[in-house]
Amino acid sequence: MSNDTRAYPADSFEHMKRLAQEKKLPLPYVIDGSQEVARAYDVVCTPDFFGFNADLQLQYHDRIYEVRNRQRVPGSRHELFDGLVEIARTGKAPAEQVPSMGCSIKWRIPREVVPEPSSWHLWRGA
Repeated sequence: MSNDTRAYPADSFEHMKRLAQEKKLPLPYVIDGSQEVARAYDVVCTPDFFGFNADLQLQYHDRIYEVRNRQRVPGSRHELFDGLVEIARTGKAPAEQVPSMGCSIKWRIPREVVPEPSSWHLWRGA
């Protein structure tokens, strides 16, 4: 997650760690404190999903599934799961990909104005 946690404390690492525990999310949670990763991969919203092959080449930049009015469209494909399975099986993602939709990234003041060392945090669960 790349949001400005100083301006938006609800997105802080500690708060999101509690949320991940409450929701029993079975995956690592990463904070991109410098926002360098978000800029490098042209992240525009949260959530935004990426899948890499065994050679660490970006193959997937797509949504999790089709959404309307903040709800999953009934019967829609599990695009994220299907895409990652295809990458694991073939090394390539599906040719057709649909960009994620969500809340825009809460960008910090540009690092030229407020320099800060790269700060990463990773929580792997209990």
